[in-house]
Amino acid sequence: MSWSPADIPDLSGRTALVTGVSVGGLGYFTALELARAGARVVLAGRNPDKVSETEQAIHDELPDAPLERLVIDLAALSSVRSAAADAEAFGPLDLLVNNAGIMATPYRRTVDGLESQLATNHFGPFLLTGLLLPQLTDDARVVTVSSQMHRVAHRPPLADPRARPRLYLRWIAYSQTKLANLLFTFELDRRLRAAGSRVEALAAHPGYAGTHLVANGRFGRSSGGLASVFDKANQAIGQSPAVGAWPTLMAATADLPGSTYCGPSGLGEAGGPPQLVGWSRQAGDRESQRRLWELSEATTEISYP
Repeated sequence: MSWSPADIPDLSGRTALVTGVSVGGLGYFTALELARAGARVVLAGRNPDKVSETEQAIHDELPDAPLERLVIDLAALSSVRSAAADAEAFGPLDLLVNNAGIMATPYRRTVDGLESQLATNHFGPFLLTGLLLPQLTDDARVVTVSSQMHRVAHRPPLADPRARPRLYLRWIAYSQTKLANLLFTFELDRRLRAAGSRVEALAAHPGYAGTHLVANGRFGRSSGGLASVFDKANQAIGQSPAVGAWPTLMAATADLPGSTYCGPSGLGEAGGPPQLVGWSRQAGDRESQRRLWELSEATTEISYP
């Protein structure tokens, strides 16, 4: 199937919550196109000023777009709980896009004692999804953004998440979080079906998109000195973040079943229009899906569905 944002149906009267919406990133373009289709979009991000900047940028293009703001730090479980409580004010949600993430950062432990990449990319979204589940409409979707890097992971992240590793390899740690995204999606969708819910869980990956994530991970910033050079080179090599958001938008709005994975159709799934794609053997392992779910419930102190 050939898909583009022109295929997004009218989303008037529907509400979507998108995390990680900094201007120029995948989440920004996801939110922009959902708003263009008529959705009311909740812009969720860690930095209030950046969320406001995103709101202004979307309004510059779509003056009448119905937008809301939500401050959330996915690396802090208390912030996730607080944000979920604040989100009750938005009423029923038709779409949750778990887009926010960090990439290949140096080792750091969060306030909860968790490795920061796994906390931000998996445990935070796991908790947020569970807390918002009662607010999701009957035909809602949860879309989680993974990566081709999930194929690099040697094993799923099933060890004690608060134990400091003897050797920390930032890219391997990142790849494990992206594997976790798929394990989470498939187990969530299976559990929703078992519970008789019509809510669906899907996943997407952007291919090689020229976002600021790589520079931010390596230098802690995307501009200034070598960070600027690195960021410009990454943008030159990768496809635009606007196109990189297409698989997420396809997963969010196309007529697809749960447990579907969308990604680019080009060589190596690095770029191009989105299509249905496959995943690694590890991502499809039912035992790993179950074990990660149970570990996540224990870590975040929530049990659902």
